Amino acid sequence: MRQKGFYYDSTACTGCKTCQIACKDVNDLKVGENFRKVYSFEGGTFPNTWGYFLSLGCNHCENPKCAENCPTGAIYKRDKDGLVVQDREKCIGCKMCLWSCPYGRPQFIEEEKKAGKCDGCANLVDQGLNPVCVDSCPMRAIEFGEIDELREKYGDNRDLNVLVDSNLTKPNVIINAKYYAK
Repeated sequence: MRQKGFYYDSTACTGCKTCQIACKDVNDLKVGENFRKVYSFEGGTFPNTWGYFLSLGCNHCENPKCAENCPTGAIYKRDKDGLVVQDREKCIGCKMCLWSCPYGRPQFIEEEKKAGKCDGCANLVDQGLNPVCVDSCPMRAIEFGEIDELREKYGDNRDLNVLVDSNLTKPNVIINAKYYAK
């Protein structure tokens, strides 16, 4: 099976949240609903402070627990590209996907009483286009493509602490993390 995935460069990200806003726009999400979210981390004490950003959508895992535990099959992995997508019509709003994802990526859409999630902009990918988060990033900190090609280009770092349970789910995301000397 082919597998698409994301590369995220924390060293280039400025935390502008354009990717998050573009995702909200294309998915018509309300306040508090985010299929892609930019997290900010900061610490240290003056004058030795540090900060970085992390942009995460669905990791389109090889073993997606959200799909495995969905009782209706509303969340599933596409054979043609490995994207973990959702059939919202099948969703019964039980929240099993929310509880199953170690990355907190499925979101409960209160107005619909159903879950929703990043699908890697599957409709755009089907047209040969990038997900909206990729093309909207002014710093080009997000890249999308065949995960094997991205790993060959950037390396494989699934064992980063930000990706808890990575051996269990095998996320298809590569993160160039910003490190700070202590």
